[in-house]
Amino acid sequence: MKNNKSMSLFYLIMVSSALVISVRNLPTIAASQFQMIFFGLVTTVVFLIPSALVSSELATGWPHMGGIAVWTKEAFGKKWGLVASWLQWTYAIISVISMVYFVGASLAYIFNKDLAENKIYMAIIELVLIWVFTFINLKGLKISKIVSTIGYLAGVLFPAILIIILCAIYIIKGNPIHLDLSLTKKNIFPDFKNISTLVLWIGFIRAVAGIEVSAAHANEVEKPKKNYPIALFVVVALAVLINIIGSMSVAIVIPLKDLNLSSGVMEAFQNIFEKFNLTILIPCIALLVAAGQTGGFSTWLLGPVKGIYVIAKSGELPPFFQKVNKHDVPVNLMIIQAIVISILGTFLLLFTNSIDVAFWISVALSMLIYVTMYILMYLSAIYLRYKKPDVKRSFKIPFKNIGMWIVCVIGIIAMLASFVIAFFPPAEFPPEHKTLYFSILIIGTIVIFISPFIINAFKKPHWISKKSKKLNDENDLQ
Repeated sequence: MKNNKSMSLFYLIMVSSALVISVRNLPTIAASQFQMIFFGLVTTVVFLIPSALVSSELATGWPHMGGIAVWTKEAFGKKWGLVASWLQWTYAIISVISMVYFVGASLAYIFNKDLAENKIYMAIIELVLIWVFTFINLKGLKISKIVSTIGYLAGVLFPAILIIILCAIYIIKGNPIHLDLSLTKKNIFPDFKNISTLVLWIGFIRAVAGIEVSAAHANEVEKPKKNYPIALFVVVALAVLINIIGSMSVAIVIPLKDLNLSSGVMEAFQNIFEKFNLTILIPCIALLVAAGQTGGFSTWLLGPVKGIYVIAKSGELPPFFQKVNKHDVPVNLMIIQAIVISILGTFLLLFTNSIDVAFWISVALSMLIYVTMYILMYLSAIYLRYKKPDVKRSFKIPFKNIGMWIVCVIGIIAMLASFVIAFFPPAEFPPEHKTLYFSILIIGTIVIFISPFIINAFKKPHWISKKSKKLNDENDLQ
């Protein structure tokens, strides 16, 4: 019998890594200075590990295409499956915008780094990249996984290792260290009374969010019950090492006042290469770094769409959204997604005076959406432990139901804290843009949160696909 599974353990690790690891996040993390150690450890303990544990159990219990959409649907019904998949999808749409800004800023170093502050240039890059990679993803997972793998290895892992090595040489050569490494309470721990310092934690959460997205491809993974836990824990280890050591390297080389959220990594390479008279290599590394992020956002373009497609087939969205091409890719959903990203990305560029302002607004809004989805995921995991205890999970969170409660409660508390903190801009945020910041966050959050409930209220019986209706009828007879 022919094996239709197209994603091996290696490709699963690569695709999952492309989702949660990127040198794009290093400047944001570096902005927290030596407190990145504290923030990094806290993020790993209260977010990364809990989300990986819960995702592993749910993915091995329900290894079907859709991920969070399937898990929430199994726990609370189709309406909440729609809500969870909608939140993941809208997060992807908004998050991809900041990824594209980063790619545009990185590519600018091939020609003229000043282009990174040129809105017309950034808008053109945004539109070209979104549509090119949308059409690449329409070719299916076999092409998408290769793009993600090449992008991750060449544009994330290699540049991260290179910047760490060059930073070490930079220090050995006796160059000034711009990161305060003193082991004092003030230097290690943030000021918990000042909300603006805690805002940097959002950057850490954002840096590793999305570890559950690869579960959307579960029906195409070889031995999912075995490979998912292995892949996710490898990704957790890589994420911690690259984000902390890589960010520390950036902070050592670049003064805090000179950090640029959308192109800070390239500033680090520029500074280091200038020290060694290697500036001729800047265009090459810029191309690699850009390629790495294109692999990341290419993965984000396809994964969440598959989740919402599963819910669409169950009758929660009109038939128009259920259409797939010969590669089994939801073609109409992909096109609509590209249109929405194009409009939102251009809007943020036109209505803000700074690329960094647009960057941080997209990060904050995307996190408000995503932390809510994670709360639904944790609640689903708890509920399914009791509702469907007989479903075989090849990986289970240790210590029975008590272990599940501990992990999920930690995760939920962390998400609630993140939701509150995300409403506050960082201390460096321009005061003149704070009204715009709060307006976009409040209006955007309200619109996104109520949309799936409005859609559900107006759904029609004929929306459900014939295949899903037949499956439901068979289940009713059993």
